[in-house]
Amino acid sequence: MKNVRTLLLFLFVGIAQAGYSQTTTPPDFFAGKWEISAVSTPVGDVTFTTDLVRKAGKLTGELTNTADLTQAKRPLIRVEEKGDKVVMYFESSQGGEVPIDLTKVNDDTLKGTLSTFDATAKRLKP
Repeated sequence: MKNVRTLLLFLFVGIAQAGYSQTTTPPDFFAGKWEISAVSTPVGDVTFTTDLVRKAGKLTGELTNTADLTQAKRPLIRVEEKGDKVVMYFESSQGGEVPIDLTKVNDDTLKGTLSTFDATAKRLKP
């Protein structure tokens, strides 16, 4: 009888723990249209838009500078996802990869850095 109580106690604790564990970000959370803003960069505040699309299991996209739509779009070299975090890399005009490192704040907002500058991203609604 003591073994049954112990077994039931561990079973109850296991179920309760599973119920209180944090949920993970859905696999396609980062896919979609985003507006990314960085403040106090050497060229001032900058804003990009991107439409992240999943192809062959990986996110791809390109950045569009909203201040100068005639400027060429910058393709993302690679996009790394890990849980609530995404890092997008693009080629800078001076050469070299520039990371945009963002973490989920809520369903429509990300916060982090573009290189070393503070950045935020907001989901654009269709």
